[in-house]
Amino acid sequence: MTTGELERHTARDRAAADRRASDERKARVRGRVAVAAWAVLIIGAFVVGDILRRAGLATEDDLPPLHAELRLLTWQMLPAVCVGGLAVAVLPPLAQRLPWRGLLPVCWAATALWTVVLALSDGWDALHAPLDAPTEYPTNLDAVRDDPAGWLRTFTEKLNGYTTHVRGHPPLPMLVLWALEAVGLRGTGWSAALIIAVGTSAVAAIAVTVRCVAGETLARRALPFLVLAPFTLWIATAMDAFFLGVGAWAVALAAIAATWEKASSVGGGFAARHRGLVAAAGSGLLLGTLPYLSYGLLPLFALPLAVVVLTRPSRRILAVLVCCAAVVPVAFTLGGFWWPDGVAATHETYLVSRGSAQRSYAYFAVANVAVLGILVGPATAYALPGVFSGRRPLAWLVGAALVGLLALDLSGVTKGEVERIWVPYAAWVVVATAQHRPPARRWLVAQAALALAVQALVRSHW
Repeated sequence: MTTGELERHTARDRAAADRRASDERKARVRGRVAVAAWAVLIIGAFVVGDILRRAGLATEDDLPPLHAELRLLTWQMLPAVCVGGLAVAVLPPLAQRLPWRGLLPVCWAATALWTVVLALSDGWDALHAPLDAPTEYPTNLDAVRDDPAGWLRTFTEKLNGYTTHVRGHPPLPMLVLWALEAVGLRGTGWSAALIIAVGTSAVAAIAVTVRCVAGETLARRALPFLVLAPFTLWIATAMDAFFLGVGAWAVALAAIAATWEKASSVGGGFAARHRGLVAAAGSGLLLGTLPYLSYGLLPLFALPLAVVVLTRPSRRILAVLVCCAAVVPVAFTLGGFWWPDGVAATHETYLVSRGSAQRSYAYFAVANVAVLGILVGPATAYALPGVFSGRRPLAWLVGAALVGLLALDLSGVTKGEVERIWVPYAAWVVVATAQHRPPARRWLVAQAALALAVQALVRSHW
């Protein structure tokens, strides 16, 4: 290489390095602006919410925009602080070094531990006490036990006689709890265990999806943030965490189906060639349950659609997925529950209630976004601008979740209480944290600290 050519190469390398440095500086600026906006939005939502509460315009809520009240925990938080500190120390190296198959159960267990130890700061009863409330599902289990088929047929016409959460949802959550009792696992303790197990498993499902569509490196980066995300505060206390797990595995299986199909096309036996079809069938069955678990899960279908766009599965995979997605709706229809009638009946009870229907649409349209900020944490806020700075697979996943949340927010059916209702969507927004370069412990500390602060200062109804 001549001296002139060497100088040109050196100049190009220097220019490329300068561009990278400039891009990194711009990314840091965008991230800091995003975190500042995140903080201002949350503080503003609480300030305005308190003004509305004092004026009698934010009904039901003692601490709008949260459906909660202020309190102060001190020494009770010590176990959670220790677990959070340990997680910040060990999760980044584990996420980078453990074999993939071992990493997923470890992160699932870590999420369950973090979730449970946060809840236990309120005492041992905190794991099942919310389900013992008179507004919750188990209160109406007597109506299902003797004749679940008859209960399903008359569900819509008898809706006004049920508790708040039963009235606000399709019948499948009640049938899940009935099935749990039918196999001998009676009581709200077992119900809480099911909710925690399924809800925390979403961390593994989301990581699997990211690995399929964006690569293992980004999936490993996201895992510590998923484990310590503040939305875990509401996994141990709300049925919506069960919805999170079901929805996450539905999306993950769709991604797995396309990935396995492509891998088997390179070579493999009969079993290898048909694993993708089995995964597609599982995804379809779970997707079919979503509208029957919660009416608010319909926009979540944006996520499997994003996965389909990214992975481009074959027509055979798509056909199996769509056909299996119809199984649950057909079964419920034949069982006597017509989904549109359920929506109409729930909407009617919602309008005549003294609850969230009376809340301010304008306030909660903005304040709901502030609550989303609490659910996902400052590390997510910092990373979001970088996700959407280019055409990246992560942008599809995060964008799909945000589109679903926007639909719910603008519809006005989620005016408040989104700290639990939006958990199935918020977990996917946290995927943006894969932008952080490991170990990123300062951001993990920020996530854990926010969760600890909210748990110490806020008494939630879930």
